Amino acid sequence: MSEERFGEFVQVRRHGDGHVAELALDRPKAMNAVSTAMARSIGAACAALGEDPTVRVVVLTSTHERAFCVGADLKERNSFTDADLLRQRPVSRGAYTSVLELAVPTVAAVHGFALGGGFELALSCDVIVADPTAVVGLPEVSVGVIPGGGGTQLLPRRVGAARAAELVFTARRVAAPEARELGLVDQLVDEGRDRDEALDLASRMAANSPVGLRAAKRALRLGHGLDLRTGLEVEDAAWRTVAFSGDRAEGVAAFNEKRAPRWPGE
Repeated sequence: MSEERFGEFVQVRRHGDGHVAELALDRPKAMNAVSTAMARSIGAACAALGEDPTVRVVVLTSTHERAFCVGADLKERNSFTDADLLRQRPVSRGAYTSVLELAVPTVAAVHGFALGGGFELALSCDVIVADPTAVVGLPEVSVGVIPGGGGTQLLPRRVGAARAAELVFTARRVAAPEARELGLVDQLVDEGRDRDEALDLASRMAANSPVGLRAAKRALRLGHGLDLRTGLEVEDAAWRTVAFSGDRAEGVAAFNEKRAPRWPGE
């Protein structure tokens, strides 16, 4: 396993053959509260991973025992002038967008608190794996703001408009069992197993065609919310990018030869 740091608060680990990249939030003294510096590091790490053709799946984790991420660094924000806050906005927004726009599948491994911007980082991933200690929520209106890392758009896409409105307007925190029931998280695993199970899931994803994974994610993301006819056109466009690829030829050959595929990734 290789490791690389992006600034002081983000660590990237490559697992196995390097096809699974783990982006670990590593600001334990602040329970991974997202400061300006940390936001820049998340963006830089995602940019590097996005440019690496060997990466097939990214897993977002936390090194803190009791928190995934507690959201924006309100202690830092307390010292901001209005001008400071305005200047920080593109940096902060860029951190969440960088996770959301990764072209490969993404999995969040959540334990403990995932609140505000912390939950928005998880929502930016394709799949959320959580353990029973997880507590999630978007409590921004309780401190005079609104979810600004994609929460007002990503949450209703998961749970519907009315449920999202109730959760955002009440600012309530949701414990793991109810979070699973409502669809706020996708898998509930044994305590302390969120990271291991997320990495295992990522490994199973990464065994598949890298061209296929990227195209499937593109079709899923771009097609969501469209009418069926338009969505099928999005799917067809994605299909055409893989139908004549080396991965498609290898996949068919491997199936017929009853062997594991050796994906060329192109």
